[in-house]
Amino acid sequence: MLIWLVLIPLIAAALIGLCKAPARPTALLSASLTLALGIWALVSFDGCSSCWSRFEGMDLQLTLAPALSKVMLLLTILVTFATVLGTNPPQGGEASWYNSALLISAGATGAFLSDNIISFHELALIPTFVMIGLYGRGDRRTTAWRATLYLGLASMVLLAALLMIGTQAGFTFSGLKDFMASGRELAHAELIGALLIAGFGTLISLFPFHSWAAPAYASAPAPVAMMHAGVLKKFGLYGLFMFQPLMETGFLPWTNILLVLLVCNVIWVGYVTVNQKRLDLLLGNSSVMHMGYIFLAFAALVVSGSAEANPWALKGAALLMLAHGLTIALLFLLCGQIEKQTGTLEINSLGGLSTRLPRMAFVFGLAGMASIGLPGLANFPGEFMVFFSGFAGFSNGFGPVQ
Repeated sequence: MLIWLVLIPLIAAALIGLCKAPARPTALLSASLTLALGIWALVSFDGCSSCWSRFEGMDLQLTLAPALSKVMLLLTILVTFATVLGTNPPQGGEASWYNSALLISAGATGAFLSDNIISFHELALIPTFVMIGLYGRGDRRTTAWRATLYLGLASMVLLAALLMIGTQAGFTFSGLKDFMASGRELAHAELIGALLIAGFGTLISLFPFHSWAAPAYASAPAPVAMMHAGVLKKFGLYGLFMFQPLMETGFLPWTNILLVLLVCNVIWVGYVTVNQKRLDLLLGNSSVMHMGYIFLAFAALVVSGSAEANPWALKGAALLMLAHGLTIALLFLLCGQIEKQTGTLEINSLGGLSTRLPRMAFVFGLAGMASIGLPGLANFPGEFMVFFSGFAGFSNGFGPVQ
């Protein structure tokens, strides 16, 4: 059944692109069906799966077994529906506009639900490149090429790491589980860990591999910015958390370096964020900055060794990924609407917005407060749990409990 969550947006994109079906009604029907089917799957099944194909003994399986997959599926279907319902395509660009959202949604859903190392992630690169190049702001072509090169090179690094794992542990998830149960250790685990952190870190915009992200989100049209910043970026974090049980010895030597880099995400990119003069660049850099907090949860989980030893880390990261995905997608949606209504995104020119657009200003302010972690809103408990996950197992600031 889960396979339809991937197939429905792909079929809708094919109908729009090849059969010239009405773009908005077809995309809205697809988003509504996946939303309904996804919610039904989340509330009705536990670990349900659906086999996609088998070739040369390798199964591509979709599953809801990991709890984190359920959170990411919920995020994907909600943001997809909001993207299709709330964005307005330019005249003559309806087909490519809605197709991009549907293809990114299919790629993200497949990536979060695939039960082995095969990923649908690359399905989203082509529409991202095309949409930024065709409908982006500013120096859109340079931005599109830079983002594509960064993400493409990151995928090649990940491929090298996955091949090194697959040749030792098997190319199916069941093979990986059998390998972990055997108690054996991966050869060259430290090298594989470094490749995984670099590859996934680039997808997540970990400092210093982050320079593609903020300009890409600022330049991208609304559906790409919403789907990429809100959903697809979380795939890198999802991948790191999924590989953590297998890579305990591979990730641990890089923890200190990772802590330095995530602090740069929070502090350095934070200073860059508050210095922006345009609303789209401010939101893009803010998204990059928030990834540092979730990396803190990952580092805490690596040091603790397991989710049982540090339950704050994975739960806090899951809640923060969901909250951040929803709030940043809403902010980019409103950013596009503000530009349409006012003709500018220069912050100095947006004074008095609450007088001209009171409802939009209220919702934007609410989403902004959630994004910065105001108590009572979704991001705060996630950041609270992540922060305290970094102190799990410590009696004071100088050493672990013996």
